[in-house]
Amino acid sequence: MKQDKRLKAQKNSSQVTQELLVYLDGTFVPKSEAKISVFDHGLLYGDGVFEGIRSYDGLIFRLSEHLIRLQESAHTLMLKLPLDFKALTAAIIETLKRNHLRDSYIRIVVTRGVGDLGLDPGLCKKPTIFIITDEIVLYPDSFYQSGMEIVTVPTVRNLTEAVNPALKSLNYLNNILAKIEAKNANVKEALMLNHQGYVAECTGDNIFMVKSGILLTPPAYLGALRGITRQAIMDLALKNDIPFQERVLTRHDLFNADEVFLTGTAAEVVPVVKIDGRVIGDGMPAKLTRKLMSAFKDLTKRDGVRYSI
Repeated sequence: MKQDKRLKAQKNSSQVTQELLVYLDGTFVPKSEAKISVFDHGLLYGDGVFEGIRSYDGLIFRLSEHLIRLQESAHTLMLKLPLDFKALTAAIIETLKRNHLRDSYIRIVVTRGVGDLGLDPGLCKKPTIFIITDEIVLYPDSFYQSGMEIVTVPTVRNLTEAVNPALKSLNYLNNILAKIEAKNANVKEALMLNHQGYVAECTGDNIFMVKSGILLTPPAYLGALRGITRQAIMDLALKNDIPFQERVLTRHDLFNADEVFLTGTAAEVVPVVKIDGRVIGDGMPAKLTRKLMSAFKDLTKRDGVRYSI
């Protein structure tokens, strides 16, 4: 009887999930203890940059591309990264290892650091950096099988002359306002137009459409992030002889597309079958979308940096 109780206790103990560790300024701390100062300008003003990255079965997908984009965003903000690419890679891998994660969402955040209540970034003497690794499920499986519905929202994408959408900054209020409008419409994602009324992107994803066998996406200068998954799809189109163009698009173009899908680090490739109540194609994920979904999944098995736990 006592032995049975001991075995049950051991089993329950082994099922207790260890608290995730977060890399914070060179040390590893439990998730519940990962804290930054209330005077950090990343918190006070959204002054900082980030990257969302995925690992698949021990492979960090397109890590170099993500780190280059992080560096470019930081450079535009005149924010010096506290670690070089080699040290960043090592810190990411060590965080994954300590959390025993082979399939993970990785978030690198670099803030301006601690300053005062003024805006002057020069008063922040040292950037803050942290790395979070965890699992993520952005959309349910049903969206990938049957497609999702999106709506266009009134909030327009940031002007490139204001907060350039190419920046992966901590100032995401533009996207959040659009996400609120999507939630109010009972959908998971929203289409954002630029100030001229042309299609830009969604709140967290890039958008593609297919018309007469041609793959189309808005050019980045209209207000779209140069997404890493977006570029991967463009590379796959070239490799598979799929006609592809970056083209100025309107909602009318999307409404009359044969296929529409979204891309993003967390979303991967997800079909869209209805926009603003208009059914796209036959209302189901179609041939080219499914082909690219499969090709992308295969790409995640071989394009990146390997690590072992």
